[in-house]
Amino acid sequence: MPANEYEFLTEWHVLAPQELIYDILSDAREYPRWWPDVYLKAEFEPSGRADGIGDRVTLLTKGWLPYRLHWTAETVYRDKPHTIEIKATGDFVGRGVWLLESDGDHTRIRFDWRLRADKPLIRWFSPVLKPIFKWNHGWAMARGYERLCREAERRITETPFKAR
Repeated sequence: MPANEYEFLTEWHVLAPQELIYDILSDAREYPRWWPDVYLKAEFEPSGRADGIGDRVTLLTKGWLPYRLHWTAETVYRDKPHTIEIKATGDFVGRGVWLLESDGDHTRIRFDWRLRADKPLIRWFSPVLKPIFKWNHGWAMARGYERLCREAERRITETPFKAR
């Protein structure tokens, strides 16, 4: 595997219904509101399709390290409330798949993220700093887990969730 290619597998277990978690994760426009540690900006470009396939969100993100990433997430597959697949382009290129599974009153979440870092800083330094870039991703996903738990709790508390 080239030094600037990355494979990340993240697994979370959240106390919330699967349909609610799906609704939160499927709307990347809202990521800057509930996951502000990482998602700084999101600009939505609808595809015009009712199923959301082809919808694009242009994102500005960051981690703990002092650099920012500009990239676009395009929805390529949805199977509500189980799967969301995106294609990434920009500072990195690849695909991400959210897999959700009900587990009683919890939801098991698995995010499979496979990408190639094309941002020059990361591409150039990946051969030496890949472990640090992986740690940075882990930091971002740990913030995501904390923030997702809070967002799910907020939505459950404010308005009892009803599956759509």
